[in-house]
Amino acid sequence: MASKVVDLRSDTVTKPSEAMRAAMAAADVDDDVLGADPTAHRFEAEMAAVMGKEAALFVPSGTMGNLISVLVHCDVRGSEAILGDNSHIHVYENGGISTIGGVHPRTVKNNPDGTMDIDKIVAAIRHPDLHYPTTRLICLENTHGNTGGKCLSVEYTDKVGEIAKSHGLKLHIDGARIFNASVALGVPVDRLVKAADSVSVCLSKGLGAPVGSVIVGSKAFIDKARILRKTLGGGMRQVGVLCAAAHVAVRDTVGKLADDHRKAKALAEGLKKIEQITVDSASVETNMVFFEVMDPRISPDKLCQVLEQDNVLALPANSKSIRFVIHYQISDADVGYALACVEVCESLDPFPSFTVIAFDFSCDSTISCFQKAIKELLEGSTELGHSINGATKSSYGH
Repeated sequence: MASKVVDLRSDTVTKPSEAMRAAMAAADVDDDVLGADPTAHRFEAEMAAVMGKEAALFVPSGTMGNLISVLVHCDVRGSEAILGDNSHIHVYENGGISTIGGVHPRTVKNNPDGTMDIDKIVAAIRHPDLHYPTTRLICLENTHGNTGGKCLSVEYTDKVGEIAKSHGLKLHIDGARIFNASVALGVPVDRLVKAADSVSVCLSKGLGAPVGSVIVGSKAFIDKARILRKTLGGGMRQVGVLCAAAHVAVRDTVGKLADDHRKAKALAEGLKKIEQITVDSASVETNMVFFEVMDPRISPDKLCQVLEQDNVLALPANSKSIRFVIHYQISDADVGYALACVEVCESLDPFPSFTVIAFDFSCDSTISCFQKAIKELLEGSTELGHSINGATKSSYGH
């Protein structure tokens, strides 16, 4: 068994770098609820400038950032927000916009590339009628997590922004991984979100900060958001400790995202060679790889448990597929260990279609832990206990 854990569950599992820890220890802090924390002020101003907006606000989580943003735009109960049926806000945020804000979700089908058809967005906009909620907001997600980290183009985002403006609506972007989209598309992040009235940006995913997100928008938007943050319990005192780490994350990690994308593509190309798996490597745009397990004898849950016994952690995406997520603390050697072998081996009886694939990665064994896990499941030679990493079906909304 490997001594090192290769954690591919999510890019939320990163640990603070030494530079982040040093910045936290040295941070100049004060009471941010009283508006006096200098490090928080500097970081928020920096993020507003980077995103091309007037102001920014640090919040404890992306879920809170999205909730606050929706509630600022939909400040009358019974408002309606148009959003993707497979979006993070709709699927993974506990229905907060409805249960807390009284906002009605009007879902539009997400396409495999994360977009919603423009004509369907337009058709979902309600005209004034006493029978219906009042449409006030459109929400996009970039990158789109449930479709494999797909990037929404600046042209598409601009078009949705034009539709919102022409109908008197606001546009919010759940930009949890917006820097991944910016790097993958080669478009400056401020240009990518120019059409948006608000954007939430997660700092603790691919950027690797230990805690937090920021929301950006106009000064008037942030003034209202600050009140809602307090209402929701998100006002923190010496929050500059966290903002200092976030500053280092933005400074040091954005430049590493392209390498994450490269490793994800290499991982997908390797998975293509395994006969029990199907993966569209061409669709891998950023740091996520989704693949389906084709053999009905192998469930994603069980495969993740067997992989864990070799210290490779992953999460099932659903009853047929698994998600791997690359982050800056995953090396090429980690990808190699999780993936493949150093030589081609003969077919493994009693399943002649199963072969071990050679890969140009550093790996000490002739059978990778991934191949070994599939073989053990097919032969029924593995006793499974309770998973220790929290990998449960459909638990990957991170």
